[in-house]
Amino acid sequence: MSKNIKAVIFDLDGTLTDTEKFYQIAWPKALAHFGYECEPWMPLEMRSLGRPFAPVKFKEWFGEDFDYHTVREYRRGLVADIIKEQGIPLKPGAVEILTWLRERGILTCIATANEYERTKGYLTKLGLFDHFDRIICADMVKQGKPAPDIYAYACKELGLSPEETFAVEDSPNGVTSAYEAGCNVIMVPDLTQPDEELSKKLYACVPSLLDIKGLLTPTS
Repeated sequence: MSKNIKAVIFDLDGTLTDTEKFYQIAWPKALAHFGYECEPWMPLEMRSLGRPFAPVKFKEWFGEDFDYHTVREYRRGLVADIIKEQGIPLKPGAVEILTWLRERGILTCIATANEYERTKGYLTKLGLFDHFDRIICADMVKQGKPAPDIYAYACKELGLSPEETFAVEDSPNGVTSAYEAGCNVIMVPDLTQPDEELSKKLYACVPSLLDIKGLLTPTS
């Protein structure tokens, strides 16, 4: 029997949209443009990393004079160019799971490291903006992921306790954020699988969004 779940809160990049791979391309190019050498593992650590943590991380890697905001703006332009060329790919089952949840009266929410205007633009282009009861973004809270602020705020806006929600994430920073807020965390891995430590924070780890159905449907 599944938990008494009343809402499912989704991350966006790498969870509903197959866009995390774009950032893995853009970060090394942006860093190289400003004369920095990017190790392959660095962009992976940036997944869903919000303020104030992202600038601190880069300063640890490249020194106190690292201009995070300038490099990030350049990276944003590179990602925008990729999306202009390739569009915004959805993860398999994204539309189906959102429709399935709505048909069953389960609330849906976005909790993303993106700013609201960008998130609204993405979801509108995809025809998904009206699929969500709430859209919670990084610019609505004091601290981004992996701090719990964004998920705590999402639960507050939904009028639910974290225990009444599933949080669906693809990255360690996102999982930690949802876990620290008290949500039941489902990981749908994108670029990496959970290690032993991260697995302790998970309610479940499933291969696809559609597998969420099985976690919400009572079994005999």
